[in-house]
Amino acid sequence: MFHVRKAVFEDAEKIAHVHVSSWKSTYKDLIDEKDVSNITVENRIALWEAVLKVPVNGQVALVVENDQGEVVGFVSGGKERTKHYGYDGEIYAIYLLDSYQRKGLGGMLLEAFGKEMKGAGYLSLLVWVLTNNPSSNFYRKYGAKQVEAEMVTIGEGTYEETAFGWKNIDELVDRFTSERNHQI
Repeated sequence: MFHVRKAVFEDAEKIAHVHVSSWKSTYKDLIDEKDVSNITVENRIALWEAVLKVPVNGQVALVVENDQGEVVGFVSGGKERTKHYGYDGEIYAIYLLDSYQRKGLGGMLLEAFGKEMKGAGYLSLLVWVLTNNPSSNFYRKYGAKQVEAEMVTIGEGTYEETAFGWKNIDELVDRFTSERNHQI
């Protein structure tokens, strides 16, 4: 059984380990090795300690735990950062350890995050994904529409990212309720 909860400061190191592990496995074939190896547990611990100590941009962070209480994934986001596309909320990061992918946990995180953001007053949600990343299908599965593509610098490389979004956050949240009703 898995459990999603709000992240707390004490989760920083656990989130950092998930972040680095899943970053490296997810992007190993999508971006140059020198840009993949740029991310370290140490700099991610510092990042997550800062995020969890004093959240900025209305940032929300949730973790998913396994039966042993181990953090196996997380999602984080807040105010949409570009202010160019008419969305007010954004997923900044969503990652799961490899061995926990394709088990419905990404959907659990997305649902909990959507509800949390809606409860915080957000009306819409955007997420940026490397264009060549097959996980973009995950967002389409839950009704996200392609918004825009632009170039981003990661390490020393430049890569294309595509934004996907839900203009109405209710469409995302309601999708999970609808799916559960169909499974009954």
